[in-house]
Amino acid sequence: MLLVSWWLWILVIVGVSLVVVAIYDLTQKKHAILRNFPIVGHLRYLLEGIGPELRQYIVTDNDEERPFSRDQRRWVYATAKNENAYFGFGTDNDLDRAGYPFFHHSAFPIDSDTDEPVPCAKVLGERHNRPAAFQPASIVSISAMSFGSLSSAAVVALNRGAAMADCLHNTGEGGISIHHRHGGDLVFQLGTGYFGARDQDGGFSIDRMLESMDGAPVKAIEIKLSQGAKPGLGGVLPGNKVTPEIAAARGVEIGVTVRSPARHRAFDDIAGLVEFIERIADASGKPVGIKSAVGDRAFWSELAEHMAATGRGPDAIMVDGGEGGTGAAPLVFSDHVALPVRQAFPLVHRTFAEHGLEDAVVFGAAGKLGLPPDAALALALGADMLGVAREAMLAIGCIQAQECHTGHCPTGVATQKPRLVRGLDPTDKSVRVASYIKALQHDLRSLGHAMGHDHPSKIRLDQISIGNGAGGTVPASEVF
Repeated sequence: MLLVSWWLWILVIVGVSLVVVAIYDLTQKKHAILRNFPIVGHLRYLLEGIGPELRQYIVTDNDEERPFSRDQRRWVYATAKNENAYFGFGTDNDLDRAGYPFFHHSAFPIDSDTDEPVPCAKVLGERHNRPAAFQPASIVSISAMSFGSLSSAAVVALNRGAAMADCLHNTGEGGISIHHRHGGDLVFQLGTGYFGARDQDGGFSIDRMLESMDGAPVKAIEIKLSQGAKPGLGGVLPGNKVTPEIAAARGVEIGVTVRSPARHRAFDDIAGLVEFIERIADASGKPVGIKSAVGDRAFWSELAEHMAATGRGPDAIMVDGGEGGTGAAPLVFSDHVALPVRQAFPLVHRTFAEHGLEDAVVFGAAGKLGLPPDAALALALGADMLGVAREAMLAIGCIQAQECHTGHCPTGVATQKPRLVRGLDPTDKSVRVASYIKALQHDLRSLGHAMGHDHPSKIRLDQISIGNGAGGTVPASEVF
């Protein structure tokens, strides 16, 4: 009888302990996994804690997982949490891998340590005399991710974080929502659906665009021609996902399925595109850019020729690599359509340089560039600004579950399910994304200093070697 009593006490203690832990998990705001999956979520952190030991014998190496390896995710998580982001005992990367970059440090590096933002070296809109031309305070910006693709809490966290890091936040093609109005400067993106700038028939309305921008901190406008995840395709937003908030941001009817066509209705050639850009710039006074993946190479030559001949055109060009993608896309498009950023960006930049326009445009690059070595290489190739998307998602809690297309994101980042969204606390996560962006800038500045430059945009291709896969390297200038 005494033994039975002891067992009952043990069960009661265990039960009460689990209830206390569950209550704590549900009320705390630092860990979305625990808030959405109380008690069970602790298993993730237990396995993560003993992961290094387990990986010595089973599972995968630190640099094997895709699209972001464990080492890459660990760096983002550590910088976002202001934890120790150093790695010990040397590299475990395959240094003989083809395409592996090596940066040549200077014999006389710059001795400086500062956490000041790294500004863009160009003034956006200066060449075309836009009234609201400005110099971006940060070379890093948060790439286009729409409210609807991301949760309300995720958008708020990103926008607040952008304000803290003094960087630009691209709205994505879903329009300017109330969640974008938390202090971060915006780039208002216009896609083929013209969400936030459409008339009743789904065409472009300049009056509606200006209404959407009223009171919002819009610094620039971006016309999306295509994106790296699914270039050449439109999209469909099912009616059951068109909530009142999403409908208000996009200018569509609640509960009605909305289709984004594969191409713009407002123009059908390069002259029309440029005319569209100038019309928007004249009405808004803002710099206007374009975003595109790279497929048809002739398009870029013809655009550069037109701009050189007329002195008109986009103030910025964001080149999106085919390896990009934060949401859902058909496998054949995500895997096989559009050039990767290492091939796409040099093609575009070189084309404009040949027409004497390399200084007339602010060049942006995106596609897994939210890590220092990839970002530094993009800058050496001529990028003036860098767009980060999935890395920013990681900073606010994404665990690379790859459930973006199902609506079941366990961390509340890429879902509209209230039960999952509540796990993401924007107050905590905004600090994390700001810390990550500042750390990326810090490492880029430090790398530039180590190579003898006061700004990372001054890193040259002749200061970089690329692994050839046979135990040797070749100058980056011979590869790109």
